[in-house]
Amino acid sequence: MPKMKTHSGAKKRFNVTKNGKVKRAHAYKSHLLNGHGKTTKSKRGLRKGTYADVTNEATIKKMIPYK
Repeated sequence: MPKMKTHSGAKKRFNVTKNGKVKRAHAYKSHLLNGHGKTTKSKRGLRKGTYADVTNEATIKKMIPYK
């Protein structure tokens, strides 16, 4: 059986932890970061990573089979 192809976008965005959870970064951190966009408190929260939802986990793992 041939090797599976890794989804290029997914491999840049997700990591799988030792316990099998999928780590991801927060959205909404690309622009409008000063002035009228977002508060310092909200931007600080967006820096931290989080886990992907359990309902999406299986789909993401299929996209990154070798990670």
